[in-house]
Amino acid sequence: MTKQPGRKRDREATRARLLECARLRFARDGYDGTSVRDVAGDVGVDPALVFRYFGSKSGLFSDAMATSQEAVVLPDGPVEELPAKLLHQLVFEDWAEYAGEHPLIAMLRSASHEDMRDRVRQQVCDGYLGVLSELAEGNDDKDLRTELFGAWLLGIGILRTAVGTPSLTKATEADLTPHLASVAKALFGRDIPV
Repeated sequence: MTKQPGRKRDREATRARLLECARLRFARDGYDGTSVRDVAGDVGVDPALVFRYFGSKSGLFSDAMATSQEAVVLPDGPVEELPAKLLHQLVFEDWAEYAGEHPLIAMLRSASHEDMRDRVRQQVCDGYLGVLSELAEGNDDKDLRTELFGAWLLGIGILRTAVGTPSLTKATEADLTPHLASVAKALFGRDIPV
């Protein structure tokens, strides 16, 4: 009796699907609320395969979040246009593969995990704040001003998506843009295009 050939598994496709489902789970449920069994079930594979590909839940998390970081690209254009573009990207753009939230906000759900906290800090400090700090040039406390502006933007994103506060949830980009200009003027001491 000859053996019937089994279904050939596409390792890379399965691995990619596991990462996709893990990103969604970690974004929605955080690190502690996500289990290897859940992610494997979403893909229709045995949980042992997750351990085979990633070594552990932490390995799965690290690889999933690494791809989240790759998805976050600073908008192009003059630095003066960056605040309005970041408002759009952080708050109003639909990131379906991250449960509708910007990957950075999704990563914050798991910030209690040390590796993720370091990744978020790197993304925020080296990415967004590093570029935004150009707007605060000429101020003795430019780093503080830049971090305050970043906190304002991230706070809007968190209150709108993670907390679901009524006014911010209903607000449109046009509703927030005048406030963006006022906050940027107060912190950076210059007008920005909105």
